[in-house]
Amino acid sequence: MDLLLEKPLNSLSKEVVFTITGSKSESNRLLILKALYPELEIVNLSNSDDTVHMQEALQSQQSNVDIGHAGTAMRFLTAYYASKEGQVSITGSQRMQQRPIAVLVDALRSIGAKIEYVNEEGYPPLQINGGHIVGTTVKLDASVSSQYITALMLIAPSLDKGLKIELIGKLTSRPYIEMTVRHLQSIGVTVNWAKQDVDSQKDIQTSSEFIQIKPLEKIINNSLTVESDWSSAGYWYSWVALQDIGYKLILQYYFKDSVQGDSKLSEYYEAFGVQTSFDNNQLILIKRSHKVAQRIVINLVNEPDQAQTIFATCLALGVDAHLTGLHTLRIKETDRIAALKDVGSRFRESVIETTQDTITLTCVPLVQYDDPVVIDTFDDHRMAMAFAPLASKTSLIIKDAGVVSKSYPQFWDDLKQVNVNITEI
Repeated sequence: MDLLLEKPLNSLSKEVVFTITGSKSESNRLLILKALYPELEIVNLSNSDDTVHMQEALQSQQSNVDIGHAGTAMRFLTAYYASKEGQVSITGSQRMQQRPIAVLVDALRSIGAKIEYVNEEGYPPLQINGGHIVGTTVKLDASVSSQYITALMLIAPSLDKGLKIELIGKLTSRPYIEMTVRHLQSIGVTVNWAKQDVDSQKDIQTSSEFIQIKPLEKIINNSLTVESDWSSAGYWYSWVALQDIGYKLILQYYFKDSVQGDSKLSEYYEAFGVQTSFDNNQLILIKRSHKVAQRIVINLVNEPDQAQTIFATCLALGVDAHLTGLHTLRIKETDRIAALKDVGSRFRESVIETTQDTITLTCVPLVQYDDPVVIDTFDDHRMAMAFAPLASKTSLIIKDAGVVSKSYPQFWDDLKQVNVNITEI
């Protein structure tokens, strides 16, 4: 499905209130915990494809599991199946079979897990013979993906002697580990984390950290509420940043004391004139100023999922940007750094330079083009939604727009509510 997005003819005269699906990051963590401890109840579960795939896999009685594009599910389920009795083969989409998983598999094997590669060494599909984990200490590279670490953390309380995880090297996406810790602690798990002091802007972290997780003795909280997804809120921060002064938008079920790392958006978007406030778990966004930064420099090592959104905002407003800490973007649904350079270069005013883990953008404010700009999504939900707010400046064609179902299925319906004219072509 390809969609034509056309600039709204007029601004809204009333407030817009959206309810965004629960965070898939939180939902997928809690689903693993519920599978281990069935008495847990989850409120406001995500309706994203990733979470649906996770639920279906956990409920399946089949020995062959296909999780499609759901990278989180692949990582978390690999550890889960390795910890449970039984044999399971787990696979995914063609892109999923190109995404490396050796770091996690090696870590699990080191503590006794029996996992074999079905095809190419280091990549899914996997054949797992579960129930053989006996080790109590595991080491792994902390710089590749926080999901590998979380996968081990989630199964740790169910192991007879718990697990000590030694993180070697520079820890990436630290807030996602902190999220996992908070969810474990919320049900009664004892977690001791010997952290290093880190200056995230300088990206300094070279020595080891230790996470010690003890077996769960007693559940202290059976009901767990999933906060709405901050990663998805980013698209609406971008939308508000592109509007006139006074524009207001409200998002439901967001907490001021959030466990989600992407809540850092409230600070980042001050540079684009967006003010954030909270009222009874409502997130209120208001465009307060047209005075925006001429250039921003942000280290997104802890919030890499916001790189595409912030890049697109800068492109629309003519803000030069230097985004760093993006090494994990190369192994996402697509090579996101390459995808941003490709699509960003279709806007004539942009000059884009990239390295293995940085993007540098030089541009002028976006204007209305005669013809729609084509946005290829490369099987990546965030490419579609990150660029969609630019429809407030010029017409766009979003290719394979249905890909948004991975994390935010109702996104196009919500975009219609802010007067964007959307036509299937």
